[in-house]
Amino acid sequence: MKGARPSPTAAVSDDARRLRKEGRTIINLGEGELDFPTPRHIRDAAVEAIDNGETKYTAVAGTSQLKGAICRKFRSENDLSFDPDNIIVTAGAKQAIYNAFQATLDADDEVIVPAPYWVSYPDMIALSGGSPVIAECGPSTGFKITPDQLSALITPRTKWLVLNSPSNPTGALYGKDELASLADILRQYPRVHVISDDIYEHIVYEGSFVTMASVAPDLKERILTVNGVSKCFSMTGWRVGYAGGPPWLIKALKTLQSQSTSNASSISQAATVAALEGPMDFLRQWIPWLKRRRNTVLSAIAATNGILSAKTPAAAFYVYASCAGAIGKRTPDGTEIGSDVDMAKFLLKRAGVATIAGAAFGLSPYLRLAYAVDDADLTSACGAIVDACRSLKMNREG
Repeated sequence: MKGARPSPTAAVSDDARRLRKEGRTIINLGEGELDFPTPRHIRDAAVEAIDNGETKYTAVAGTSQLKGAICRKFRSENDLSFDPDNIIVTAGAKQAIYNAFQATLDADDEVIVPAPYWVSYPDMIALSGGSPVIAECGPSTGFKITPDQLSALITPRTKWLVLNSPSNPTGALYGKDELASLADILRQYPRVHVISDDIYEHIVYEGSFVTMASVAPDLKERILTVNGVSKCFSMTGWRVGYAGGPPWLIKALKTLQSQSTSNASSISQAATVAALEGPMDFLRQWIPWLKRRRNTVLSAIAATNGILSAKTPAAAFYVYASCAGAIGKRTPDGTEIGSDVDMAKFLLKRAGVATIAGAAFGLSPYLRLAYAVDDADLTSACGAIVDACRSLKMNREG
C-alpha cells in the first residue's frame, strides 16, 4: 500500500469540495462525469425493480437478464458473440480491470500501458504485484501506441497490453487499421493478452468506434473486452460495469468477486438492462451538445496566446492541453511555473478552476480539462482560464 497513490482525479474533486466549503467559487473541470441526468426510462426501471422486491443478492456474476442483455449488446453493436458464461457484471468497469490484474499477475509480470493513461492503471497493476511498463505516446502519434513501440516493449514477462479507446485523458480513438496493425504484433506473442477498455464507446464526434476483439477475432481468447454504463448513460453512481472474455478468465474473475464484493447492486443491474435494451435517442442530443462544449474549450485554449495548446480530440469528453507555454513564466505574485502540477495549482488558486495535471496520466506538461459540465459554468471557467493565462509574465531571468 505504501507504493499506491490515491486516485488523482478523486483528490482534485476533494480539493474542489473543500474550497467550496471555505466559500470559494470553484468550477471542477477535473472530474470525468457527465452533468446530464440518467435517462428517465433507466431511472423508472430502477424504481420498478425496488417496487418488485428486486433488492436481494443476485448471482455473483450478474443476473441472467442482464448477462443476456450484455450478450445481445456485444452481438448487435460490436459483432462479438459471447455466451452468458463468458460474461461478468462488476461494480463498475474499474472493478473488472482491477480483478483481471489480481487474478492473473504474478510477481514482476509486466503490463504495457500507453501513456497518457487513465490514472488508475499503473496503481492497479502494482497492487496486483505486477510492473507497469509505460509506452510514451505523444502528439506525433496522436497519443496512440504504434506497432513498433509495442514490439520493442514486449518481453518474456509481458502478460497484458492495456488499450483504452476512446481514451481518457486524450479523447484519442484507434481506427480499424491501427488496431489491425497492433494485432499483427500480438500474434507473434501468444502469452500477451489484451484489456480493451471501451467505456467511452458511444461518445465519438469524428471517426468510428471499433474494438480489438472484432478486428482480430482470432485473438478473442486473449482479449478481455470491458465496458459499462457510467459514461455513455450518465450512470457513474450506479456502479455497473461488465466484461466479456474467455471462460478461464471469467471463471477466475467470478471466484475473486465471490470472495470480495459479491454481486453488483441488484437495483442497478435491473436499470442496466433497461439501459442496454432501451432507446438511445438521448445520445442524439448529448453528442452535439458535448461537441459544442469541446469547441468552447478549444476556442479558449486558442485565446491563451500559446500558453496552452491542444489537438482536437475525436471522442470522449476531455481536452488534453499542453501547458508547455507556461513553463518558466511567473504568476502575478512572482511564483515560477515549473511544471504542469504548478500550472494546475495556479489555475485552481487564480481562476477557481480545477484541472488535472498531465503528470497524473504519465505525460507532461499537460492539463486534462473535462468539459462534461453545465454550459454556463464551462463558459465561465474558460474565461477565467484565459484571464489567468494572460496574467502570466516572462521570467525576468529569461
